[in-house]
Amino acid sequence: MKEGPVHIGPMRRRHLRGVVRIEHDNSSRPWSLGMFMSELRYRETRRYVVAQRGGGVIGFGGLMLVGDDAHITNIAVDEAHRRGGVGSRMLLALARAAVDEGATQMSLEVRVSNKPAQELYRRFGFAPAGVRKNYYAALAEDALVMWASDIDTPAYALRLDAIDAELPADAVVGGVR
Repeated sequence: MKEGPVHIGPMRRRHLRGVVRIEHDNSSRPWSLGMFMSELRYRETRRYVVAQRGGGVIGFGGLMLVGDDAHITNIAVDEAHRRGGVGSRMLLALARAAVDEGATQMSLEVRVSNKPAQELYRRFGFAPAGVRKNYYAALAEDALVMWASDIDTPAYALRLDAIDAELPADAVVGGVR
């Protein structure tokens, strides 16, 4: 099922059917189509990307900007396309968008049991900063809050470049806006 290059680009309304399908497959409290449509209206403070392969949506991710803070709202990859760098490519695009928009730090929440995701986030410089009790109520699970600081520095740019160099070369990354 992993054939052809992965295209990372801005999420548009035409992508939402695939996005919602992946969201429902990956979330205990999935966002609705209306929620995604609402988020896409906030062009000044939101950045959403999709990953596509063969014309189909295989992943998506979102970023909310508030002052010099950026918050990863969600990131998910279709199960058949995991472990191939798709999530890393989307997070890389979102991190670069955050820096381009003037953010100095990023945050996110992740299930405490989701060790693979935590490892991905650590690779991007995120470190545990706290726990939100019962954040994932439908799963009766806590969220680990993670922050990446100083994302506007040359050292962080080098980190992102190193991650980019390690990823499979079968991706085409367009603008995130």
